Amino acid sequence: MPHTSPVPIVVALVAGIFLLLGAMFVAYPHAAAGFYGIASDDRAALFYVRAIGFRDLALAAYLLGLSALGGRQALAIVLAATIVIPLGDIALLILSGTARAIHFILHGASLLCFAGLALWAHADARRG
Repeated sequence: MPHTSPVPIVVALVAGIFLLLGAMFVAYPHAAAGFYGIASDDRAALFYVRAIGFRDLALAAYLLGLSALGGRQALAIVLAATIVIPLGDIALLILSGTARAIHFILHGASLLCFAGLALWAHADARRG
């Protein structure tokens, strides 16, 4: 009996969330800036917010592609490498001095989500 796993489905759902976030950040940078923890009255900051949106769109695309077509071990490696994104976001929030607790909670949840998915995908790949 072939090994089937819910990992690609869960990863696709997470990718869908980042697809929506990325689209929001690109299309509505003023609203997204507050969500991210950046003041939205600075024109340069809005370009940065859009860059974050494009990063999230790329993240969604590679996660969707790997969950649909890639090997399970490759998916686990990419999920583990993706931890760099929320770690960097948290570091930037600390350096900015503008973040509130909710911003750290959101990025921390993202970090834990990707770490957990990476471990789950790795264990799934070893079983499979």
